[in-house]
Amino acid sequence: MPKIKTNRSAAKRFKRTGTGKFVFSKSHGSHILTKKTTKRKRSLRKSQIVDKTNVRELKLLLPNG
Repeated sequence: MPKIKTNRSAAKRFKRTGTGKFVFSKSHGSHILTKKTTKRKRSLRKSQIVDKTNVRELKLLLPNG
């Protein structure tokens, strides 16, 4: 049997937490920051938890964690 391959693009964007949830960082936080409000930039710094409707697809993309 061949090995199961990890989707590398997903591996760079998502991490699994200790409880098994997936976290990711939001986009649009790296440049053109002058026109964005302080509140918006502050919320972009925080990582988000993936919604439960997308978890099944991520488990297929990241079979080894």
